[in-house]
Amino acid sequence: MEIVLATRNKKKIEEIRRITADLPVTILSLDNFPDCPETVEDKETFEGNAVKKAAEVCACTGKPSLADDSGLEVDALGGAPGVYSARYAGGSGSGNDIKNYEKLLRELKNVPEEKRGAQFVCCMALAFPDGQVKTFFGYAKGRIGLEPKGNTGFGYDPVFIPQGFLNTFAEMTGNEKDSLSHRGKAIEKLAKFLHGHIHL
Repeated sequence: MEIVLATRNKKKIEEIRRITADLPVTILSLDNFPDCPETVEDKETFEGNAVKKAAEVCACTGKPSLADDSGLEVDALGGAPGVYSARYAGGSGSGNDIKNYEKLLRELKNVPEEKRGAQFVCCMALAFPDGQVKTFFGYAKGRIGLEPKGNTGFGYDPVFIPQGFLNTFAEMTGNEKDSLSHRGKAIEKLAKFLHGHIHL
């Protein structure tokens, strides 16, 4: 079965391909469908954005499409940056990652370590050509470090320390991060669904 990822983000594609390596599916991306436009993420929830992206890409490609919307919710900031995580410092794209986490660290400058709780949230939406859409959620609880550390991963990985660990996501190997990450947990649920409901 072919599934189209509703993204052109190379690091996200690589991460999802790695996590789904054991599934009997072929993962394509929007790079395989250059005529499909980018979806405007204008919904107020992770689920709203994920469902919109998956449905639009499914309509464009005629194939089952998988989209995710993920973000970081910081307790001391009332849940911000939330759905605006990718464009927190203004602008968008992976080149913005450093600006985003630098802004976050500035806003948490006077917040003590014990009050820097945060969680990553991921909603994955799988849309089918018959109009059916399934959603899968994953969460990773932790805290925001005092400074960026590590050089793997993307987004807020250099400043996010998962619960029970001392290293940031960016200091972990891909497999270590996958076992703890919000996206990894959402994909586990997706995998169970695919094994149980689809004859591949």
